[in-house]
This record gives sequence, C-alpha cells and structure tokens, in this order.
Amino acid sequence: MRVLVCVKRVPQTGGRIVLTAAGQEIDTKFLGFTISPHEECGVEEAVRIIEAEGGESTVLTLGPAAAEEQLRDAMALGIDRAVLLETDGSEWDPVSTAAAIADAIRAQEAAGGPFDLVIFGNESADSGGFQVGIRVAVALERPVVSGLKGLTIGAGSVTARREAAGGGWETYELPLPAVLGVKEGINLPRYPSVPGRLRARKKEVEWISVGAASAGPAAMSGAPVGPTRVVLRLPEAQGSEVEILGRGAEAAPAVVDMLVRIGVLGS
Repeated sequence: MRVLVCVKRVPQTGGRIVLTAAGQEIDTKFLGFTISPHEECGVEEAVRIIEAEGGESTVLTLGPAAAEEQLRDAMALGIDRAVLLETDGSEWDPVSTAAAIADAIRAQEAAGGPFDLVIFGNESADSGGFQVGIRVAVALERPVVSGLKGLTIGAGSVTARREAAGGGWETYELPLPAVLGVKEGINLPRYPSVPGRLRARKKEVEWISVGAASAGPAAMSGAPVGPTRVVLRLPEAQGSEVEILGRGAEAAPAVVDMLVRIGVLGS
C-alpha cells in the first residue's frame, strides 16, 4: 500500500489577524504556522493505514521553503518521506495548485509506482476553496469523494463514509487508486513524540522548485486561473459597552437596582 497525503502551511488560527498595508496578504510576523485541522486528520489516517496494511506513506506540500517545518511535523507522527514543491511564497490559485500537485504525483508514481490513496483535507483553514483535491482527482482520472469521516480498506477498493444532510450516513465504495478528502473528526490525531521528532530530522525531504504562481503550470499552459484578488478586508469589530455603577460599598444599591431591572431579583 502506498499512500500520499497533501497538506498546506497556514497561519495558526486563534491569533489576532492583521493585514499588510496593501491589504493583499495576512501579516504573519506575529503568527505561528501549522496545517489545517482536516489535514492533521489526513496525516493521522495515512499513518494508521500504513500501520495496518504495511507499505509506505508520503506527505507533500506546495509552499515556501519554510513549509519544510510542517513536513517534518508530519514525519514526526510516522509519515515515511516528504516532498516539498517549493514556491516563492506567494498564494497560488486552485487551478495552478492542483496542476502542480498532479504533475508531481505523476512524477512520483513514475519513479516509485502508483499511490493507492491520495488524501487531502476537506478544505484548507485559510482559503477554504474545497477545490484542489477534486481538481487533482479529475486531472489524474481517479474516483474521488470528499467530506469523509470513515474509511475502510478492502481488497482493491476503499469504503468511504460521510455524514448525509439531515442525518444518517452515505457510503461509497471506490476502486483503487482513489483520491479522498477527509474531515476533522474522522480520527483523533496523535501528538508527536520526542523520538518521533528525532527520527523526522533524519528522514528524506525531496525538494522540487516550481517557481512563482504566475509561472505555475496553469499559467504556462494558457489555462484560465479564475478570479483574481482585489483586496482583503477584516470583518468589522463588534463594539462593547461598560457601565460603571459605582465604586466600593456605595455601589451596592445600584447593583441591587440593576439585578431587579434584568429580572434576577424580585422587586
């Protein structure tokens, strides 16, 4: 069994988002980086499949040189090897991203044999486009299902389950090789151990330069790259009001009156 899992380097969620002066990018000076929660589950699922079935697992990302950190994190969890499609750090559109990944998969399979499974997170935590995995599957002419919360490997096939609208489950059986998009909740990702991190330092990372987004595969082929970004805007902050009822013991009557008004105390 050969499994490839694709991840993306994204800013850590939960921090204060600040935009650059031009409004075109997120200012990442004060943010850490990680991979999306769905992709964390994709990495865990790939590790579990190889533990159960045997074989080799590979993690791949398209991004700047600093994305090696996320690849090392994945290998610390048990992924065998990594491939970095190195860019100049600019954001790639889904068409160019999928084309570059599909080309890389073809090259990897020509050298080492086909991947039985190519796993994506359902969507990335930053752009949330829901497109790349589907586009890669179409380019490779392989069956694909996304939104998955359950996988079972069979003889030459994979049984995939996802939640149906209104409750219940949808079940699909796909012949191998196949492309899958998994969602957070399909498993509980493990934490990397110290020995795992030490082993990850020694594992192979294959670097492949793919240049800038404007020179990506879709652009070079003359294919349309979809809409272009005009500007980023943060949502308007919700204001809050504070009413000072008084200070010290003198505020006690005002507090009682307030509790009466909001119905906590009887009049």
